[in-house]
Amino acid sequence: MRVERARYFLAAVETGSLRSAAARCGASQPTVGQQIALLEEELDVVLLTRSRHGVRPTPAGEALVEPLGRLVAAEQAVRESAMESSGAYRGRVQIGGVSVTAEAITAPVIGHLREHHPGLRFTVHEGASADIEAAVRDGELDFGVITMPTSPAATGLHRIPLVSAPVGVCARTDHPLAGRDHVHWRDLETWPIVTMRTGTVMWEMLHRHVANPDVVVQAMSARTVKVMVGQGAGLGILARFGTFADIADLVWLPLGDARPVTLCLTQRQDSQPSRSALLVRQLIQAKADKLTDRTNSTRVRSPCTCREID
Repeated sequence: MRVERARYFLAAVETGSLRSAAARCGASQPTVGQQIALLEEELDVVLLTRSRHGVRPTPAGEALVEPLGRLVAAEQAVRESAMESSGAYRGRVQIGGVSVTAEAITAPVIGHLREHHPGLRFTVHEGASADIEAAVRDGELDFGVITMPTSPAATGLHRIPLVSAPVGVCARTDHPLAGRDHVHWRDLETWPIVTMRTGTVMWEMLHRHVANPDVVVQAMSARTVKVMVGQGAGLGILARFGTFADIADLVWLPLGDARPVTLCLTQRQDSQPSRSALLVRQLIQAKADKLTDRTNSTRVRSPCTCREID
């Protein structure tokens, strides 16, 4: 049995569609569908039911999720041990990311690398999503972790969705809107707004839904947005990411008519990443999976001071 077939199957179960599974695994949708069909042939069972709404595991597929998960984990452990003993985790990996991904995803991964792979060197570049993608396209970065832009990826680039989160409003606990369970874009028309700078996804989303918003602060990072809100500058527009446990007396309210924001990994389609770059990419994807679990389990209206990822 080829272990990658089990990996494709597990991705399809977790995402609920072959298209999403293909995006997560960095493969084409036909390849994922074909490999899962071959796995079903090898095991002589039907693993998935397919419909226009997506895929879901059959009872036989449900029963095999756990053992196939152990198989994939064991294969990964063997690969890591082999590369570790051969000294393959060396060289330098160039990573790009926007501010929220730097703190929520990249920083924990860097800490892991420092502890477990001291021979590997890395450089982290923080910037806007468009700038990061341009650097990846030009070969200056191995890959980037960015907020999914509304425009399609440039020719030669491939985006892999990592984690999505709802968009909402960050407010002081003494603000008139703080007692609500949720708000709408129209509720923001008369209040000063703190948001990310021009050209970011948050900026574009705000101006698409609110005519002439009173933007008082254009911040460089999600942390700056929360600091400014905490000082009374206005209402902050943020997706539910972050770990700002030192900023007290804030609440996060979901925007009921806002679409979620997605973080994605962007890379060149024709690149041949080194083993070290593959390791870093796998660690980032694993951290994003944990962030997905934590984001999905948080309450709808909750303090901004809660710690949202490990």
